[in-house]
Amino acid sequence: MVVTEHHLHLVSDATGETISSAVRACLVQFDTVPKVNQHLWWLVRTPGQVRRLIEGIQAHPGVVFFTLVDPEIRVVLEDACRDLGVPAVPLLDPVLLALKQYFQADFRSDPGRQHNLDDAYFRRIDAIHYTLAHDDGQLLEKLHDADVIVLGVSRTSKTPTCMYLANKGFKAVNIPLVPAVPVPDQVLALVRDPATDAGTAPLIVGLTREARSLSQLRRNRLRVMHESVDSIYADEEHVRDEVARARRLFARHGWPVIDVTRKSIEEVAAAIIQRIQRHQGMSW
Repeated sequence: MVVTEHHLHLVSDATGETISSAVRACLVQFDTVPKVNQHLWWLVRTPGQVRRLIEGIQAHPGVVFFTLVDPEIRVVLEDACRDLGVPAVPLLDPVLLALKQYFQADFRSDPGRQHNLDDAYFRRIDAIHYTLAHDDGQLLEKLHDADVIVLGVSRTSKTPTCMYLANKGFKAVNIPLVPAVPVPDQVLALVRDPATDAGTAPLIVGLTREARSLSQLRRNRLRVMHESVDSIYADEEHVRDEVARARRLFARHGWPVIDVTRKSIEEVAAAIIQRIQRHQGMSW
């Protein structure tokens, strides 16, 4: 019998962010596998919730991946999976056991502990508020509070990249580069003096994209907005000149450049975070 679809059960006692990312990273390596249905079970913390989960597994048998830390809850799930003959994979166990051995210390079993309302949580919320307020070049008088300032021509993924950075706890400002409009003086004034304030000024990063790809993105944008795709905004030669001028600006000021053409938002943000950490001499 040919299998036309598969079922995966992703189980978490918190928001499911960790397990979703891990499974997604693995699934992309199986591009020849037929339809995969993911059944998402978040905030599983009580016996009643586990019973409903087990009923779901019975209805659609498949591999169960879980990040449950409460031993009483997970043993119920593991026993049920054993009775049903489906694999149950604890994603966190190898990491927890390795850390336990390395630290020579026991770990706690508190569900959702990574989402506690601690300093890191409030730092992330503060970063999100800041980034939203400074989207698209707004409130330039407070640029010195930023961790990073992202510049780029239109459609180089500045806003989604900055929002991703904010969700990681970094205050990010995005400033569009518009033809015939100079870079704001407030940005150019952010020249750090290594002798006095090294590491305190925001990092400035330039984003760029291959001209043909950028032209097509702009054409798609114009179609969505029901505007003419023949606008100079999307003309490939104009876009090529716009990108070249932006690159010259970045080179003139020594700002690092990231080409986003074939990169996801997560990859671009990861590259920026590495630069922020080097710039600030920090690790978090």
